[in-house]
Amino acid sequence: MLGYDDILALDDSLYSAKEALAATGVTEIANGIWLNSDVGFTLHDAYAATVQRYFDAQSTPLSFSDAKSVGEINRWISDATHGMIPETLKELYPDAACSLDYGKDYELLFSVRLAAQCTDARVNLVTPALFARYPTLESFAAADVDEVGRYVQSCGFWRAKARDIVASAQQLLARFGGKVPDNMDDLLTLPGVGRKTANLILGDIYGQEGYVCDTHCIRITGRLGLTDGSKDPLKVEQQLRKVIPPEEANNFCHRMVLHGRALCMARKPDCENCALRALCDYGSTAER
Repeated sequence: MLGYDDILALDDSLYSAKEALAATGVTEIANGIWLNSDVGFTLHDAYAATVQRYFDAQSTPLSFSDAKSVGEINRWISDATHGMIPETLKELYPDAACSLDYGKDYELLFSVRLAAQCTDARVNLVTPALFARYPTLESFAAADVDEVGRYVQSCGFWRAKARDIVASAQQLLARFGGKVPDNMDDLLTLPGVGRKTANLILGDIYGQEGYVCDTHCIRITGRLGLTDGSKDPLKVEQQLRKVIPPEEANNFCHRMVLHGRALCMARKPDCENCALRALCDYGSTAER
């Protein structure tokens, strides 16, 4: 098809083209080969030398049954692309921030609880009246659960959410001196608090690493190939910890939410207008 009868001549031509592109400083090409060591797969020495010479492709044995293998490959990709996905997201969404409105640390905690199975926009409509009725942590701790429920009813699952809010307020006063804890272990002991909420609190309140794996983050990182496509929030968090630097994690996850709302929707993602399409496993194969 390319007019070459000699495969070595084709290799030389491709190598020259690759070098010419690299010299422009505009385009970089990275290649790698991972061999499944579980089945004892190996390369012939001559082939390994050829792909190394012409395409700078290192061949690396890797146990595909080991969950860590995904992280190792993703780290290589992140290094080879110079972190283009996080950097592109920064350009698209420079003002990464939590979309929930709050003024106090416990107000964010309660707002995140209300946001479960509910939109942030709806929560922001509810919380002004809620926080005005209960202006202190002490007032929340002494509140009647049913009355709190009436304020948050439109957020769905209001009985459980109201119960958790009042119980959390009581525990914050009794166990933590009225402050929201600054560590994962203590946060997870509070009613209704899971890892997603805890990570958000650590990132937004305390400036710590916060890998907030909500539905947007899980969906988009899977499409991008940053994870293996798992829907398990803990597995996604573990995989993202291997490819997203801790200092970038919180804002990266906020940008996932913004990107999920703007372009990368669950049912009909707008791949055609997505700046990440060339870097995306899903988008690069979507119909144009």
